[in-house]
Amino acid sequence: MKDTVKQIVEKYSKDKTRLMDILIETQEAFGFISSEAIEVMSVMLNMSKVDVEQTISFYHFFSTKPRGEYAIYLNDSAVAHMFGRQAVKEAFEKETGIRFGEVTPDGKIGLFNTACIGMNDQEPAAIINNKVFTRLTPYRVGEIIRCIRSGCKVDELINESYGDGKNQLPSLRAMVSSNIRRKGMILSDDYVYGTVTSEVLPKMSPEAVIAEIKHSHIRGRGGAGFPTGLKWEFCRRSKGEKHYVICNADEGEPGTFKDRVILTEKPELVFEGMAIAGYAIGGDEGILYLRYEYRYMKEYLEQVLDEMRNKNLLGKNIAGIEGFDFDIRIQFGAGAYVCGEESALLESLEGKRGEPRDKPPFPVEKGYLNQPTIINNVETFATAVRIVQNGGEWFTQFGTEDSTGTKILSISGDCMFPGVYEVNWGFNVNDMLNMVGAYDVQAVQVGGPSGTLIGPDEFNRTLGYSDLSTGGSMIVFGKQRNLLSDVVLNFMEFFIEESCGSCSTCRNMTQVMANKLKKILKGKGVVKDLEDLRSWSKVLQASRCGLGQTAGNPIISSLKNFRHLYEEFIQKEKDFDEGFDLVAAVQDSCKYVGRVPNFHHH
Repeated sequence: MKDTVKQIVEKYSKDKTRLMDILIETQEAFGFISSEAIEVMSVMLNMSKVDVEQTISFYHFFSTKPRGEYAIYLNDSAVAHMFGRQAVKEAFEKETGIRFGEVTPDGKIGLFNTACIGMNDQEPAAIINNKVFTRLTPYRVGEIIRCIRSGCKVDELINESYGDGKNQLPSLRAMVSSNIRRKGMILSDDYVYGTVTSEVLPKMSPEAVIAEIKHSHIRGRGGAGFPTGLKWEFCRRSKGEKHYVICNADEGEPGTFKDRVILTEKPELVFEGMAIAGYAIGGDEGILYLRYEYRYMKEYLEQVLDEMRNKNLLGKNIAGIEGFDFDIRIQFGAGAYVCGEESALLESLEGKRGEPRDKPPFPVEKGYLNQPTIINNVETFATAVRIVQNGGEWFTQFGTEDSTGTKILSISGDCMFPGVYEVNWGFNVNDMLNMVGAYDVQAVQVGGPSGTLIGPDEFNRTLGYSDLSTGGSMIVFGKQRNLLSDVVLNFMEFFIEESCGSCSTCRNMTQVMANKLKKILKGKGVVKDLEDLRSWSKVLQASRCGLGQTAGNPIISSLKNFRHLYEEFIQKEKDFDEGFDLVAAVQDSCKYVGRVPNFHHH
């Protein structure tokens, strides 16, 4: 074991900033990271053991205890619950004889819950040893467990039911479906990749590329909406030994899966966009930070990169442009939603806990390894290629004045045709519902749990930066759904689980608010509780990053738009809360000292 770990550390030339890769390979080789492995790493990387351990403990997919020869991670997103997750979960427990969070006595199978794995349009879904299993049913669970017990390999479990599009390629062989339902400039098949790099760039200066991106008015597609051209320009002007291009493919926002689809069907477009950005800012290294849930794409994406190197679209003097050197490597995360926040992503890239940095300085000045860095979303890089191809002016013809271009939406939940739709900005929610075949709709969650829950009176609102801004997640809830217990509570538990814990606001308030919501759902709430929830959510605004600042949104937006649902649970006749039960409160301490509580009412 020690020898293997030594080889892994040496493979990354004893560079402690590559700790994520070292941990991932060790975890995959042995199924866990043992104390001996930590010992070897800390000596070879010249780090304290505590520093290695604190990175391990931060990420969901790292473990210091064996997780079973077959580690099964069942997604627990709200949509998974809507489509029968409970029955699937019970089937796993019944077939294996263990509960979630346990490993079978023979060490063969481990069962674990995991947050949204980007498969909302094909739930319930699970990851088994990095392979994704979609549309699970109790019957299928029985088959899988029987197959594991009889010694099947994970590949054999997939039993040839591959998804659509490129998911069928030999290098992917995934059960995942891309479900592209509507194409626009990004998803269309009329662009031959490499055209811009080989035909347009040789005639353009880096400054001219930035000018076109600025002229297009494109704003970041990850959700925050910062003007892309400005970001590139700031970075180009920043002083540093190296400039880096980073593609944020962490896509952890529950209900979002369009980046997975772009990287499956159009990876060349994303990589070409990164290279164009490298040309524009004067950088020679690009990194795709890809969430660990998409580990199944590794071999496929590495193949695409190799092919691009062979065609001189990556590497030295690209397309014959003297001095245009650029290459890309893939860096996997290890299961942490907060790493989608750009500064937390940088910390993770450097092998540390994904705790957001204080700003300023911004990444464009001091980013990866303290050098000027641009970080853009998968969709932004893909779009940049079409802008450079056709000009910024052309791009402004699509969408609206303040939200130019197209937006790729991930639509899931109660609709006939969940999947990926590329539409022009300025589309309204009613159009969207008609497009996907959604009827009797109670609510739509726009922009994932950190976004807004809207009701029918707001379905005429448009998608765009000045009205409903979204990173792309749209979840539809029919009238039959219980919004508070099935959706809002699920989202709050997601934020509790995913908080990095460094700010007390987000570490504590999310839990306190969720407890208050549970109390209301039990029928124990009073009017003042609703007021408490509203005022407490303001405390979250003091958090350091967007996760904490938006963690109260599930409760706040549902309280604003669906107040009647809360009021149905509230005790009308009581103004204040007298729900304190002395006997219940001292139960634990009495049990501890072996005393029977005996209260006489005098």
